[in-house]
Amino acid sequence: MIKIRLKRYGRKKQPTYRLVVMNNSDRRDGRAMEELGFYNPIGNVLNLNIPRISARLAEGVQPTDTVRNILKKAKVL
Repeated sequence: MIKIRLKRYGRKKQPTYRLVVMNNSDRRDGRAMEELGFYNPIGNVLNLNIPRISARLAEGVQPTDTVRNILKKAKVL
């Protein structure tokens, strides 16, 4: 199943994440089909490609629970 999920980047104890479209059986840091945005929980920075996210959701791609919460905060869902 294809999902919108988080891919971890950053340094130790300073995580940053990219919102990516991946198969749910792939490794967390594996190759993504498409990058849809950026999230930094420490600085509370959020940068989303809303048109592409909306298009992917319309195609039936499911977000993970954490991504769903991020999208609700950004008022995309």
